[in-house]
Amino acid sequence: MKRIRTELLAIGMSLVLTSMGCQKKGGDSPTPTPPVVVVTPPLGPSQVAAWVTNADKSALFARQRVVINFSAAASQNVAIAVDTAQTYQTMDGFGYCLTGGSASVIHQMGNTERAALLRELFATDSTWLGVSYLRISIGASDLSDQVFTYDDVPTSQTDVPLASFSLGPDQTHLLPLLREILAINPNIKILGSPWTAPSWMKTNRSPINGSLLPQYYDAYARYFVKYIQQMAAEGIRIDAVTLQNEPLNPNNNPSMVMQAAEQAEFIRTNVGPAFAAAGISTKIIAYDHNADRPDYPIAVLNDAGARPFVDGSAFHLYGGSIDALTQVHNAYPTKNVYFTEQWTQAPGSFAGDVAWHVNNLIIGAPRNWSRNVLEWNLANDQYYGPHTSGGCNQCLGAITVAGNAVTRNPAYYTVAHASKFVRPGSVRIGSTTLTNLPNVAYKTPAGKKVLLVLNTSNTLQTFDILYKGKTATTSLYGGSVGTYVW
Repeated sequence: MKRIRTELLAIGMSLVLTSMGCQKKGGDSPTPTPPVVVVTPPLGPSQVAAWVTNADKSALFARQRVVINFSAAASQNVAIAVDTAQTYQTMDGFGYCLTGGSASVIHQMGNTERAALLRELFATDSTWLGVSYLRISIGASDLSDQVFTYDDVPTSQTDVPLASFSLGPDQTHLLPLLREILAINPNIKILGSPWTAPSWMKTNRSPINGSLLPQYYDAYARYFVKYIQQMAAEGIRIDAVTLQNEPLNPNNNPSMVMQAAEQAEFIRTNVGPAFAAAGISTKIIAYDHNADRPDYPIAVLNDAGARPFVDGSAFHLYGGSIDALTQVHNAYPTKNVYFTEQWTQAPGSFAGDVAWHVNNLIIGAPRNWSRNVLEWNLANDQYYGPHTSGGCNQCLGAITVAGNAVTRNPAYYTVAHASKFVRPGSVRIGSTTLTNLPNVAYKTPAGKKVLLVLNTSNTLQTFDILYKGKTATTSLYGGSVGTYVW
């Protein structure tokens, strides 16, 4: 009987009735995929809703018709116990880095097609993804079509009063697109990060490498103030800023090096006081680089003068291990932890990329205290552009936009499995981690329980969800990810 039940569950997991349709197994060639739509309900009354992405693409963030109900009957399956009595951090959201290049390819779509895509990504009703957090660049990132800051002046000149400060370079695509997004989801959180200060403030007067000259600390602090104030005037509230993207990376275009001691001094003597004087509530987040250097944010937080101004620390995972976030949390439990960037390398492997990102980011980062998870980047064209000269030419966006055609890539699905259900204000709760079934659980503001599970094995895994003494049995194919909501 148990064998028959398992086989029926496996069959049920493969029944997907959505407008996505099934895609052929194997192969990662870009094929435009239709958006998520309302799905056919389960075959019978089901207490648990299951959404699944399979490694072979036979299900792509698809509501399953399988019936999953809780029962008091004994079971011999491995179990994930979900415990609402164990509570951890409150979540701010899940989303993407909206680079200048992302903004340009989306904003140049036809009005009808763009409106439909933005609703698919950002609307918060039951049908769509409900992306709740974005990171944007302050000035250009390497995924902009050109290098710029908001106060560029001719070589050999300076602009200490910031008389030339202007958001002009972003008026064409980024700002109009942000306003369209905010019209759909006015509560979305936005984090701003600079890739460099204006060249005239730097030791090498170049947009690549170099450091911020101490005599311009005050001017650069006022640059952040102007940025936040002028974005607000455009109708765009900046929830938080980091002070330098990848402060230990001198090689990107643009880039700037900022050591931990420099960042602590900059916050203590300039940015923190400038924000306070201007009445700015935007959070200041330290670091914004790889998990292999937890000593950097800890050094910033060790500075007694800087610490009161710092909300927390941000991380990427191009180096180190995701559990370094817990190390920083444990050193300063009252300070928040954020995960702000991770690329998918093109052309990539759908199965491998989904599994790695879900395991390390969507599950791993929140289990190590992160309040958000952001994938890099939201969109690019079919040639992995735009990007600056020397910028990333192998970054695969969550979506590929070719004219009005949209292809949904691994990061689209990894974020969707969390963003749709784990709404801002959700609290991470206790859940048992099994060897081949890493997972993370939440209680939402509406009282729903959400369990996200990855099967890291190569074979079908049948398991129980244990909640309040009752069990609900389900299955996941090898390499598949499932979100369960009750």
